[in-house]
Amino acid sequence: MSDMQACGIVCPTDWVPLPQEPDDNVKDWAKRTAAELYERSSTAGHTLDEKALRKDLRSWADDSRSRAPLYGFAFYPDGFDFALALLEVEVILPDETVPQISLDWLAETFSAHDFGPPDISRTDLPVGPAVRLRQNFAAEGSPRGGAGVLLRTVTYGIRPTGTDGALVLLVSWTAPGLEEEMEAAADSIAQTITVELTASEVT
Repeated sequence: MSDMQACGIVCPTDWVPLPQEPDDNVKDWAKRTAAELYERSSTAGHTLDEKALRKDLRSWADDSRSRAPLYGFAFYPDGFDFALALLEVEVILPDETVPQISLDWLAETFSAHDFGPPDISRTDLPVGPAVRLRQNFAAEGSPRGGAGVLLRTVTYGIRPTGTDGALVLLVSWTAPGLEEEMEAAADSIAQTITVELTASEVT
């Protein structure tokens, strides 16, 4: 088996890549990106609050950076000065506690039963076999005993061919009525994932 040297992913342009490097200047990034999104939406006939957009971008970037994923993207369709969804990709490598990562382990580890059992299925992606989980959570910060906020998610646990490690792609959103669009986006983006391997193997 070979190690993953690099991972690639392709997202539509309305999924904005979030800065993840430790030396990234998030404030400057948010200002520059807000201006780009403002211009894009203006061209499409929408008017945005650029100040609110900068604040929202910084908030999503800071939140994602706190988890240090490999990739983070926030979903900003034209006409919105706040993100509607988050996409993150993380790498999981075997260690002493989990010497062998399997699809069963990924399904069990990333399953929750906050609102009943998750919808779990298996699929084959170009990069390798995967398990897909569709489930809902109580969003962080939801009041106990109250209506709270429902966090809707699609998770792919992926075992790239030729590696010991795994990739986890998570798409999450709280706005109702986006289920069909977000599930289709997650399924489409999962198809684009690639990895580079050390040694001579390439996926």
